[in-house]
Amino acid sequence: MKYALVTGGSRGIGKAVALKLANQGWPVLINYRSNQEAAQATLDEIVAAGGQAELLPFDVASAEQTEKAIDQWEASHPDDYVAVLVNNAGIRRDGMMFMMSDDDWHSVLDTTLGGFFYITRRLLKHMMPRRRGGRIINMASLSGLKGLPGQTNYSAAKAALIGATKALAQEVAPRNITVNAIAPGFIATDMTADLNEAELTKMIPAGRFGRPEEVAALAAFLASDDAAYITGQAISINGGLYT
Repeated sequence: MKYALVTGGSRGIGKAVALKLANQGWPVLINYRSNQEAAQATLDEIVAAGGQAELLPFDVASAEQTEKAIDQWEASHPDDYVAVLVNNAGIRRDGMMFMMSDDDWHSVLDTTLGGFFYITRRLLKHMMPRRRGGRIINMASLSGLKGLPGQTNYSAAKAALIGATKALAQEVAPRNITVNAIAPGFIATDMTADLNEAELTKMIPAGRFGRPEEVAALAAFLASDDAAYITGQAISINGGLYT
């Protein structure tokens, strides 16, 4: 059986992606680091709608935890593999660079960029043999395209993720694997709850923040057979907020 794995799948965009993929018929692995209550609520919602889901807790920023979690899952699912990977896990530690701590810098890059590296490297071992194929979808950001003041760490991580997307896409295309990035603009989630939505909305031609479900719809398309010839792209979904 082919599974979809969504990192940071308990809340916000990750939750919306997990729900959408389950609705499309994918059994979904919901990764989370610490908020088991939110992850369980996402799983319960999927099951209530007739879908399949499992919880897969580990910190994507830890190579050791990532390897251990996937090893254990594969041992209990010898005939299955992850065919769709959505690298969604990420954190913000905003602040002006001259005041930024080492921890604020490294924690953001370790989660977004290190997390992408550890889990993608591990799962490619089963996507690549015998041209099984797969879909890798990396959740980038407007910050990675435009750069936003107060987010030097976050912008650096997301920009690097876009570069990695374009490079990896060329490496694995002969193996029937696509790699794309989604670059959301301002999306209404708990991660953006501290932003001045009224002020920022003035910059957006669509006149509003996006919804997680709108990002999830794009992720589901990129995971589908219809997107088999789309790879190495960074697709913006930002209400017309051009960079």
